This record gives sequence, C-alpha cells and structure tokens, in this order.
Amino acid sequence: MTYDETIEYLYNSAPMFQNTGSSAYKEGMENSFLIDKRLNHPHTKYRTIHVGGTNGKGSTSHLLASILQEAGYKTGLYTSPHLLDFRERIRINGEMISKEFVVDFVAANKDFFETLQPSFFELTTGMAFAYFAEEKVDVAIIEVGLGGRLDCTNVITPVLSIITNISLDHTNLLGNTPTAIAREKAGIIKSGVPVVIGEAEGEVKDVFIEKRKTEGDGQIVFAQTIEGEIFNNDGADYWKFNTPDYPELIGELGGYAQEKNAATVLCALEILKKEFSIPSQTVYGGFGKVIGNTGLQGRWQIVQHSPKVVLDTGHNIGGITYIVKQLLSAHYEKLHIVFGMVNDKDISSVLKILPQKAIYYFTQANIPRALDARLLAEQAATFGLKGDFFHSVEEAFLAAKDNAMEKDFIYVGGSTFIVADALLLLKKGI
Repeated sequence: MTYDETIEYLYNSAPMFQNTGSSAYKEGMENSFLIDKRLNHPHTKYRTIHVGGTNGKGSTSHLLASILQEAGYKTGLYTSPHLLDFRERIRINGEMISKEFVVDFVAANKDFFETLQPSFFELTTGMAFAYFAEEKVDVAIIEVGLGGRLDCTNVITPVLSIITNISLDHTNLLGNTPTAIAREKAGIIKSGVPVVIGEAEGEVKDVFIEKRKTEGDGQIVFAQTIEGEIFNNDGADYWKFNTPDYPELIGELGGYAQEKNAATVLCALEILKKEFSIPSQTVYGGFGKVIGNTGLQGRWQIVQHSPKVVLDTGHNIGGITYIVKQLLSAHYEKLHIVFGMVNDKDISSVLKILPQKAIYYFTQANIPRALDARLLAEQAATFGLKGDFFHSVEEAFLAAKDNAMEKDFIYVGGSTFIVADALLLLKKGI
C-alpha cells in the first residue's frame, strides 16, 4: 500500500475516537498488553514521561519536549488528536514520523491487527512506541489519550507522571463528578514513580494523595504551590513568568491557561533534573521556541493581526473558561466568534459562559461527531447569543472575515475539529 492507502486503511479499519466518539473507545488494557508483547515492549528501551489530565496535556507535553530538545536530548513526543496530518501525533525533535515507517509498520502487523481488532488509538500508540525505539530516542513524552487508568499508554513505567488538572469532560466514559474523573486520571500514578499534579483542590486533591499512598513509595508534588507571578508585556501576545529560579521567563504560548501549564512544567523540571541535565538556558529556549521546536498549533494561535484572528482548541468547560476570560480582557471594537462543538460535550454549560456582546457564526466541523450548526444556534439563542448558522467552517470563517473591520477580533474555536478545518483553509490561502 502507498502512504495514502495506508492512512485510509487505518481510518477505515480501526474505530477512531476523533470521528466516532465513545463507540471507538475500548475499555480495558488487554489489547494494549498484547500489542506491546507483539512489538517486544519497545517503550522499555528509552525513558518516558507520562502526561495526563483534562486540559493542558498538549501544551505541557510540548513544553517539556521543547526543553529536553533544547538540552540536547533526542526527544520523542506522542500526542493526540492531530489537526491536519496524522503524522503530527508522533514526532522526534519536532519532525513528524516518516511516511515510510507508517507504511512498513502497518504492512508488518496488518494480519495481527486484523485478528486483534484494536482501536485506532491502541494501534497508533504501538506505532509510536515502536518508532521511538527504532530511532533510539533518549526520552519520549507520552500524552494520555483518554482517562488514565485504562488508557493504552498506561503500559509504560515512566520516570515521571504528570496530571495537569481535572475538569468535566468525557463524563459518559470517565464519570460525571470531578472526583470520579480524578480516580480515572490517577490511574497513571505508579509505585516508585514521582508525580506532579498541576492543579487540584479539596476532594480531588484527596483522591491523588490517597492514590499516592496506595501505590507505595513515590513523591507527589502540587505545582500550584510554586511561588511566582505572570504578566503580559504591554498587550504583547506572549507571557512572562517570574519565579526565583527563572526570572522573566518568556513563554511563546499566549493563552491564559499557560500560567498553570508553566507552573506544572517548572515543577516537573525540578524532579527531571535528577534524570537529565537541564541547564537554565535550555528552559528559556524551550519556553521561547516551543512552537518552532515541536510544531504545536491551536493554542491561542494568532494567525492574523488586522483584524486579529485567534484559533484555540479549548473544547470543554475548563478550557473555554480561560478563553472567555481572555476574550473579555482583550481590546477590540467588535468581537466575532466562529464557534462549533461536537455532540458529546456539555454544550449548555459552555454556552452559558460565552460572551453575549459578540457576533456569532455557529458552524460545524467536517466530522460525523459535529453538532449540527442549526441546532447549536437554536440552543445558543436561549442563552442570549445572537448570530447566524453555517454548515461549514469555510462559510462561517469567510462570513466573519467579510464582516470584521480592522480593529475587530475574530475568535475561532469550540472544538479541536473547528480549528483543524480553519487551519486547512489558511493552508489553502483562504
């Protein structure tokens, strides 16, 4: 098979959560262990860092990868979902996995996979682990796909586990309370492996403390205890962080959520310094060049300045809360919001907090899970949100650009897949 035929085969033969949602989710670790055995346990050939949590996993993973890359380590990075290209999921020092490896890996294991019938994520996790082993990486940052306890990435024994935060998302699979979700996320805590918790309070914090105790020896650190401050430099599109160890640390990522992510990463680095040589200048370089080093997209990504156009993949109540706060503090004459969601999210909770003083362009991504734009517009109207609906991101985005004046602001988001469709338009020059 060619590369294109191989990708089409992967999408069609294995259930893909990105497209079909919970029907693609396979509970349990049996397939993961069988695939791991088939591939001769590739993740044991290099050090790993495991990153879970509800929001901020991607930014945290990319920041750590960027810093370790700056420090001279050959660094693997496994994240999901992808935006434009399947190969975005699997990178080494920012470079996507080769097409040849994807083709050869599927060809070599096709008969085994057809007998096993793994999910798309189970299959691609095995591919990532095998690729990192073949390329002899020094370390790989592994982002949890969903939950933690039963996630197929949980076959690894990392040098550090990180749980960024807990918010209500995937409640049909992980539980409908923060503590229930925390128990699933806490499943990546392992005996003897230190864990950093980015943000946790009350009963959620107790869940992590109890899990640490039941898993035996191992350090647990809560990143919110880090002393420091964050400030924006006269309206610039980046942040500066001040801590005793890293004064005026400039972060290339500009979203409000990056304050918590930065604290989590800096806390993690103090533990990782026992395993890796990480001089201060590599931390500055990693924060300041994370996009170029890793290819990260869709995190408060500014793609145009007049009018200002920002894309952000925040897609649940936790992520959208930060985005709304940032939108309300931004400077503009009119706010235009191109917005769509998938049909398995808590839509009402999100609509309830969106800015009312905005012009909305309700739309839907080009995936089966997309919530119908007309239904979204009707539901949004009950919360006082006014605007038209469009059956494609292209129509909605072009309408917003046509209506916006030079000093206006266009925000595109609500779903990773809305951002993906918008990025594709920009790539085409639309």
